[in-house]
Amino acid sequence: MKAVQSWGRVCASSPLAVRAVPDLGVAQALVTGGAGLPMLAHGRGRSYGDVCLNSGGMILRTTGLDRFIAFDRSSGVLRCEAGVTLQHILELCVPMGWFLAVTPGTRDVTVGGAIANDVHGKNHHWAGSFAHHVTRLELLRSSGERIVCSPDERPDLFSATVGGLGLTGLITWAEIELQPVANAFMTVQTTRFSNLETFWRLNAAAEASWPYTVAWIDCLARGGQRGRGVFMAGRHAAMQQSLPAWQESRRTIPLDPPISLVNSLSLRAFNTFYWHGARDGVALSHYVPYFYPLDAIANWNRIYGRRGFFQYQCVLPPATMRAGVDALLQRISRSGQGSFLAVLKTFGHRPSLGMLSFPRPGATLALDFPNHGRATLRLLDDLDAVVSQAGGALYPAKDARMSSTMFRQSFAAWEQFSSFVDPAFSSDFWRRVTH
Repeated sequence: MKAVQSWGRVCASSPLAVRAVPDLGVAQALVTGGAGLPMLAHGRGRSYGDVCLNSGGMILRTTGLDRFIAFDRSSGVLRCEAGVTLQHILELCVPMGWFLAVTPGTRDVTVGGAIANDVHGKNHHWAGSFAHHVTRLELLRSSGERIVCSPDERPDLFSATVGGLGLTGLITWAEIELQPVANAFMTVQTTRFSNLETFWRLNAAAEASWPYTVAWIDCLARGGQRGRGVFMAGRHAAMQQSLPAWQESRRTIPLDPPISLVNSLSLRAFNTFYWHGARDGVALSHYVPYFYPLDAIANWNRIYGRRGFFQYQCVLPPATMRAGVDALLQRISRSGQGSFLAVLKTFGHRPSLGMLSFPRPGATLALDFPNHGRATLRLLDDLDAVVSQAGGALYPAKDARMSSTMFRQSFAAWEQFSSFVDPAFSSDFWRRVTH
């Protein structure tokens, strides 16, 4: 028995059983055997809060389910086991001219985890979320059933499973659609903006012609510069005769600092440097630094020290997003607890497929806050009040302290979803928000 910690390091399970899942035969035995403990699949553990934890129960480590099953190079349809990571898919498929249709901000997540959290990327306004590109998957239930489901085959169970936080059973394999690319590079247009009003104008214009859009926000800026930032629009580069040389260099943080290296002084210095250092214009960038800048430091979560950090991501509907984002930034700036990872973008209008899927029309703001105990929790409660009043929602994959009231407001279909939860599966998050 051992404890497991989430990526944000503010949540840890009490001791639990950890079982490796090296193949489908072992998966069948573990899921149907159960040992009387509530189970939960666990891939790379990159969820920030407690959706990947299961105190007192059993964790099924799925990274051993890492086999590619089939790949059609003419259509870009890939079938693989659920423990395959997005990085492995990119390493295999980019040289063949294919790329993930949707990708989150790290490659170090499994296909099963991407489905269970219905992850989104910078191109939601063009491509929707990850689930929109899952054509089929197999679900292993504790009853011993192995059920293939899709948007057309057992669509109810499919809708519960995509975005279902791993609670409907163990995903064993999935079939996903990739998108064609000419090479590994991106054409990126960078534009600095001085306030939120300028962001809204830039974003509306860019979404009409750029598949990928996202902005970094200086959440400590005040007054007329509140909401200043750097807007980055991108598309996959066209075929060309020559491309820049590029080689990835990854670093690690060898030790846990005794205190967070992210504080008011380092934040103001970083934010000022980043904003003034950004260069307006169009340039070529390899896909890795564009999509996955944080992957350059393998264990970047250590910069927040031993107390960890809270990730906070919300979405506000179109009618309230402008006033709501401004109100959120006002509260953050006044608190002095800013985030250097402050990301703002808008979702498109494509309906999500999952009952508990987070993406929906509006603006989404994602932030990291060092864990300063009660002061940080008070700030997050203040942000919740803004989100609640605006009719918004919080993202379970990033959450470590959402109330049950906030969860039920965020996900109107939660009771319908509950009927599809496998009775042998549970998580710290699920118990927290439903009891």
